[in-house]
Amino acid sequence: MLLSFARTLRYPVSLLIIVLLLSGCTSPSSSSTTSEATPKRLTLLFNVQSNTIDPHTDVNYTASRAGISETLVKVDDQQQLQPWLATSWESKDGQHWTFQIRPDVTFHSGTSVDAQAVKDSLERVIQNNPAIRNALHIDKITAKGQTLQIVTDTPLPQFPSELVHPNTGIIDTAVDAGTPSGTGPFVLTQFKPGIEVDVKRNPTYWDGQVKLDEATFSFNEDANARLLALQSGNADVVYRFPVESLSQLQTDPNLVIESVPGLRAHQLIYNMNHTHLAKLPVRQAIDSLLNRQEIVDAVMSGQASVAKGPFLTDSPFSPPYTDKPFDIQRARTLFAQAGYTVSNGVVTDNGTPLTFKLITYQSRAELPLIAQLLQANAAQLGIKLEIQQVDNTDEYLAENKDWDMAIYSFITAPRGDASYLLNSVYTPTGGLNYGQVKDAQLNTLIQQLNQTVDGDQRNRIAQQAVEMIDRNLLHSYIIHPNNFVAHQKNVSGWVTSKSEYYMLTKDLDVN
Repeated sequence: MLLSFARTLRYPVSLLIIVLLLSGCTSPSSSSTTSEATPKRLTLLFNVQSNTIDPHTDVNYTASRAGISETLVKVDDQQQLQPWLATSWESKDGQHWTFQIRPDVTFHSGTSVDAQAVKDSLERVIQNNPAIRNALHIDKITAKGQTLQIVTDTPLPQFPSELVHPNTGIIDTAVDAGTPSGTGPFVLTQFKPGIEVDVKRNPTYWDGQVKLDEATFSFNEDANARLLALQSGNADVVYRFPVESLSQLQTDPNLVIESVPGLRAHQLIYNMNHTHLAKLPVRQAIDSLLNRQEIVDAVMSGQASVAKGPFLTDSPFSPPYTDKPFDIQRARTLFAQAGYTVSNGVVTDNGTPLTFKLITYQSRAELPLIAQLLQANAAQLGIKLEIQQVDNTDEYLAENKDWDMAIYSFITAPRGDASYLLNSVYTPTGGLNYGQVKDAQLNTLIQQLNQTVDGDQRNRIAQQAVEMIDRNLLHSYIIHPNNFVAHQKNVSGWVTSKSEYYMLTKDLDVN
């Protein structure tokens, strides 16, 4: 009992015994004083490790998630942009931008945050991160007092949404970025690459009192190890526990389970250069073989929602989507309409059964299971899906042309704007256009979106583009997996966000 209690508090047993003995020899008032002096400390266990904490180059956004760095703009769970280190921004043409930098903010180093400091930070990320440089298209930055003016090399109406990206976190460039000095509620005390980040309260935080004294942001990619840490009390908050353990955890009175729809979509990519898949009825037929509800219930244990399109249905850029029922007989009918032979329920092309190569990957354990369910349903039509798992999916899909379909996953609206998905996936030069989508009418709409500044008008154009994607079934969107987290009952102020950008916040507390 004593050993278990000691582990929970993370103190050596010998030290705990001394404390207990001393407490028996002191007055209640001195005991109360000792209790009040105990630091409030929390450990969060995350599922992806990081080998750097430089906010400008870390692809896992650890400095943002650990509450060290902050950006000019943030996104809320309604996918709306909100002021953060910038109090406001404006542009009349989408190319010349004026930002007002929040006054009375200091870096952890004690240096004031003015427009020049923001300029220095943005120039550093542009120099060190090619992806951010290409996304921001910054041509010129000028700074005066708290006013920052930015000119992009092309009209970029979605520019503020790009500044939500955690890699644009504002840091003091006079301090080594290996131990970044940000503006967040927590100050870095120690970083162990691939293991953990230790932080302490920022006593001069601009946005109010920080409740925790200390916190540790730990990494462990083993889902079962994260589960054991939660159950033993060695972790206070655990991100993405094994989904199959959900029912067990829900019965534990000492734990709280949180699950919210995420901005990620699991999808089926079609290679549009494939002879069969270039035909809309064939894509519709294959889509009819996706039992989305079964995937939500059986594969995800209910921790997902059926995807009707790339974005959640309550997204400001989601149109009314077309129903996509699971219907094997409908698939047979569609194949017949496309000119294929359907005999005794089996689909053939000039007497030859159809065969497709389906790519997937293991780092999201549910994706191969989704592929296997699709494979089993296709087999009922005599269609063979050859599943191949690869390690680096993006690299494989970009460099190889021998695949026909792929089960893939990514966050479709990470920064509160539809243009990220539309430009990267559906334009001819898009970095994520693995399916080689070439649709002139859709591309015209996307270019119109890229020229439009007004937010409401942008949403209307985005809805038209997404409706076209939906109608032509350029991808099959399958499910939106939830972000699910478990934490100890004494943790308060935790928010499981859709964006996954903000985790250690000023309101997080242990009671």
